[in-house]
Amino acid sequence: MTSAALEILGLGLGILGWVGVILACGLPMWQVSAFIDVNIVVAQTIWEGLWMNCVVQSTGQMQCKVYDSILALPAEVQAGRALTVIVALLGLVALMVTVVGAQCTNCIRPGKVKSRIVIAGGAIYILCGVLVLVPLCWFANIVISDFYDPTVPTSKKREMGAALYIGWAATALLLFGGCLICCCSCTQRDETSFPVKYSAPRRPTSNGEYDKKNYV
Repeated sequence: MTSAALEILGLGLGILGWVGVILACGLPMWQVSAFIDVNIVVAQTIWEGLWMNCVVQSTGQMQCKVYDSILALPAEVQAGRALTVIVALLGLVALMVTVVGAQCTNCIRPGKVKSRIVIAGGAIYILCGVLVLVPLCWFANIVISDFYDPTVPTSKKREMGAALYIGWAATALLLFGGCLICCCSCTQRDETSFPVKYSAPRRPTSNGEYDKKNYV
């Protein structure tokens, strides 16, 4: 019962991480304007994401423009698009596989096959966490490098946006949830792998002696 509850907890964490990846993928706040000038009063704020750029005016108005050409985008943006979309699809596959093999469902009879299916679902969640970590760290490295590069103009310097932090939190949920699912499934399989031994009752025969077949 405890392993089943932990398995459900791992599944819930994996779903939250999957939703977080989708949210981070759609948000345009992967890079935001860095306010490092002497004048702290700015007229607009620039957001840069995987799919569009947005300009937020000091009056509260916001204008967004979707990227026109895919091939003209930087390598990190193209890789971020591809990996986040792949993770979103793999997260759906992991959800279905885990639900099919979970202990709380009856889609498959309990046994080694059911445990292996759950382990496969947890492994896919872990793979999702590793894949989404690549564009997040790539973007963070570029932002930090450009920020401390003296050759980059002040107007071109950026800071890490909220989408990166949401993505890192989603990565932690995916990794922890996947590991929890795999560990609980392995524990459950080990508990059910021991053979059950039966001992024949020792009954005396009609002449008062025990039957010899009880000792075989």
